[in-house]
Amino acid sequence: MGGIVRNLNGTLLEIGGMPDHVHLLVYLTNLDKYSHFIRDVKAHSSLWANKNYPTLDKFEWQKGFASLTVSYSSLEGVKNYIKNQEEHHKTMTFEEEYLKFLDGQNVKYDKRFVLD
Repeated sequence: MGGIVRNLNGTLLEIGGMPDHVHLLVYLTNLDKYSHFIRDVKAHSSLWANKNYPTLDKFEWQKGFASLTVSYSSLEGVKNYIKNQEEHHKTMTFEEEYLKFLDGQNVKYDKRFVLD
């Protein structure tokens, strides 16, 4: 995914995740076509996974995504969070953690559409 991000003119600062999700900390200089950037990362990484692991079931990402901005002063904390995904999810699933985060930020959402 780092190569894909680079080819799309981004800088991958950290990557990590679990079998059911991935976190990318990416620096972008141009946000004009941000949704296209996400679409292209997902599309190219799906193509790569299906080409390189043909014995697995067809890989595809969920339709949606979450995107957050990070202040420069928080970069190291976010990097550490991403690096330690396995530890985080020993006590809380991704879905539980994500919904707790949304609730903590008072984000209004319809649970039917948050994780598809």
